[in-house]
Amino acid sequence: MSRRLVYIVLAAVCLTGCSVQQRIKRADKKFAIGEYYTAADIYKQCYSRLSTQKDRELKGYVAYRQGECYRILNNPKAVNCYQSALRCKYHLQDSTIFLHAGQALQYQGKYKDAAKSYELYLEAHPNDYVARAGKYSCSKIDEWKKEGSRYKVSEAKEFNQKRTSSFAPMFIGDQTDALMFTSNRPEKAKTGSKKMRRPSNVTGQQLFQLFQTRKNAAGLWEDITLAEGLYNAPDESQQENDSTGGKNAGSAEMGVCCFTRDGRTMYFTYSKPINGKDLGAKICRSERASGEWGEPQEVKLFADSSITVGHPALNASGDTLYFVSDAAGGEGGKDIWMAEQDGDEWTNVQPLGKGINTSADEMYPYMHEDGTLYFASNGHPGYGGLDIFKAVRDTTHKDSTVWVLYNMGPMFNGIGDDFGITFAGNTQDGFFSSNKGDKKGFDQIYRFTLPEMEFIAEGMVSDEAGNPITDAKLRLVGSDGTNSKVNARRDGTYKIKLKRDVKYVMLATARGHLNAKEQWNTNGLKDSKTYTINFTLSPISRPVKMDNIFYEFGRWELTKTSEEELNKLVKLLNDNPNITIELSAHTDMKGNEEFNQELSQKRAQSCCDFLIAHGIEAERLTPLGYGKAKPVVADKALNKQYPWLPVEQVLDEAYISGLPADKQEICNQINRRTEFKVVKTTYKLY
Repeated sequence: MSRRLVYIVLAAVCLTGCSVQQRIKRADKKFAIGEYYTAADIYKQCYSRLSTQKDRELKGYVAYRQGECYRILNNPKAVNCYQSALRCKYHLQDSTIFLHAGQALQYQGKYKDAAKSYELYLEAHPNDYVARAGKYSCSKIDEWKKEGSRYKVSEAKEFNQKRTSSFAPMFIGDQTDALMFTSNRPEKAKTGSKKMRRPSNVTGQQLFQLFQTRKNAAGLWEDITLAEGLYNAPDESQQENDSTGGKNAGSAEMGVCCFTRDGRTMYFTYSKPINGKDLGAKICRSERASGEWGEPQEVKLFADSSITVGHPALNASGDTLYFVSDAAGGEGGKDIWMAEQDGDEWTNVQPLGKGINTSADEMYPYMHEDGTLYFASNGHPGYGGLDIFKAVRDTTHKDSTVWVLYNMGPMFNGIGDDFGITFAGNTQDGFFSSNKGDKKGFDQIYRFTLPEMEFIAEGMVSDEAGNPITDAKLRLVGSDGTNSKVNARRDGTYKIKLKRDVKYVMLATARGHLNAKEQWNTNGLKDSKTYTINFTLSPISRPVKMDNIFYEFGRWELTKTSEEELNKLVKLLNDNPNITIELSAHTDMKGNEEFNQELSQKRAQSCCDFLIAHGIEAERLTPLGYGKAKPVVADKALNKQYPWLPVEQVLDEAYISGLPADKQEICNQINRRTEFKVVKTTYKLY
């Protein structure tokens, strides 16, 4: 090879190397000003031109920065880029790669891999809150997914459009019939649709703008159009003034807004490149007059105009502004700040502190009328990506800046980003945005409702045979002062509304029957509940058979299984304190009459002894043993159970002896019984 040719080759190599270095610097500049989509494309081109052996450190850096761009843009390619960087030993330069790789993996729902990545980061940074929160979340995710919720969530399809993003809905003032949201759909003004503008250097998507919609008389949301006034007279000089200075430059982006209660003043995020420089996002204010929004005026929050601010939110009184910024003094990343209104100025500007902010991102604040703060975060324990949290001030703490945080749970949050919540007035109904379930990551608007909790007592009043008692009455007494009466329906059923955190007593009565009473409470309920409370009223005029009363074989001692039925009788006697009863025991036809008489008397006495031991006065009880002297007379209930038993048939020894052996045993079982009947209804009444 000639010396001249060698020089040419060496020069080409040097030029190539310089070109890559310059392109990396250009990508770094794009990254610094937030043009992640453009930066990622440049990093990608540079990565393929670097040698793994000769340029390992630089190649690892480029792969990491490309991964950072993709992570911020919620692109799943971030994980592959981080893996490429790790193969180049980039973690030896910066262990933060493990933290961000864990976040990217968690965003995709790869919780086991994410946990391992968080663990690697925690080896060097054991006290890092975001990594600890991420690792904790991965260990609890299966448990969290099983949590229930009273909220009902569904996609608000009328606001969404395919292959575009729509997010951060906000009611216009305290009325709930007008809504504004951020979207990058094709513009649709009164004159019709306009052409799509060039994609954003930040996201690679169409520029975001504010769209509005209103309910019609039928309660349906009408056509979605650009916010009137803000876009009516576009500034043509903007066409050359984005950060690249290209001839196809787009105009300003607007989005994430809030309103005063009267709906006449709007605060919104505004980003407008000027003279080829991206000056970051600002918060602007616009006044509405004659149905249109006026010229935006910048809201001054910091003396340094280069500080980026956005995502405004007002409290109910409109004198406190919450917003997002990466200004110094926060916890890192994007933090939520607040400012207080003093005339025409906003003062006392300060971050909300560690109770809300983390070294990751906290964004999209919303202050509910009840004083609850809602926001999105990827730094607190969650499902992956941005999760929606609510925060309430800890009133038990002297420091008013202490907040108690709650993740809104699986109905709102999942893998991906969930954010931008708004409520309809002082209700718990509203909208939020999410890219859940969208393979390409487009944001969609969802609606949610919180059904009112309902507590019900319902059931049936019937007799011992299961027949409905049509004239039954129920009285409900509650610890809150409730004292109401309800008549059972013709089929014996009833239904009564209850209140939460109340102790109730309900008494069921009917002519010719004993009373029955039930007690319960609705304390601590967190969801709707229906109590099914059935009443079985025993007749006063005839004996009542007690089921499941058993004795030791051939003896009178009660078995353990008899206690449940006898406890029911204790309750019945307590519910009817003015009655006395005869408690009788009966045997079958087997054995001699004298033995059966003595055995049945002792069995009746055993039952009475149990009742006395459980607080029933002895003078209210008369134990009697009838032996086999009073066989059962078959009724309709027995005939239904055993069709071969005729109604009114006496199951005496003569009848039973004529039956087959298996039917004889059934009749003997029927005759072996314990019963009670009411003797008096005036005990201690006079």
